Amino acid sequence: MTLIDLERILQSQGFGNRKACRAMIRHGRVVAGGATCEDPFAKFAPDGLAFEVDGETWLYQEHAYLMLNKPAGFECSRSPIHHTGVLDLLPEPLRNRGVQPVGRLDEDTTGLLLFSDDGQFIHRMISPRHKVAKVYEVTAKHPVGDEQIAALLAGVQLHDEPSPIAAAACERVSECVIHLTLTEGKYHQVKRMLGAAGNRVEALKRIAIGGLKLPDYLPERGWRWLDKAELDKV
Repeated sequence: MTLIDLERILQSQGFGNRKACRAMIRHGRVVAGGATCEDPFAKFAPDGLAFEVDGETWLYQEHAYLMLNKPAGFECSRSPIHHTGVLDLLPEPLRNRGVQPVGRLDEDTTGLLLFSDDGQFIHRMISPRHKVAKVYEVTAKHPVGDEQIAALLAGVQLHDEPSPIAAAACERVSECVIHLTLTEGKYHQVKRMLGAAGNRVEALKRIAIGGLKLPDYLPERGWRWLDKAELDKV
């Protein structure tokens, strides 16, 4: 079992550089092993370690895997230009350890957004080669007819694309709402596809990635860790 200095554990979890973590510990702000620890060089096994910083409990995670219910009005960028960055919805330690959005949602698109600091995981999720399915709840301006659903499934021609783009699945939920499944991530793809099919997107929400669904209980702006069983679904 590998033992690591407490200050190094805190640093790895995004609580600052070693000097800042050392000061935090020496000022009695950290609980580890069930008691306040003021020795930054006290050694702990990191795997499964629960610790507190300023009264908030954290569980050591070698890599961060998170889901967020994204609201409208936030940019999926570490350097946002026109709107607040979606990373501002996460606690500072998670931002400090370098988590980033797994793919992007437009500023006005809501719903399921993943974050991680695991580069291999991010690449696998966004690489076109892996064809990870994303399901969107699309509210259209006009009723979605059978012919439009057929066109989306058969493939619609988008400007600047060499060949038609088809949805992996398309299910009508109500007169103006469909669930559209894509395995690609082209620029404004859902909006462009609905436009090419003769309709228009009024609201767009991502509700699933792979076999991972956005839970009903997670409110907009809410986030949580993913467990191993959930990671296996994506």
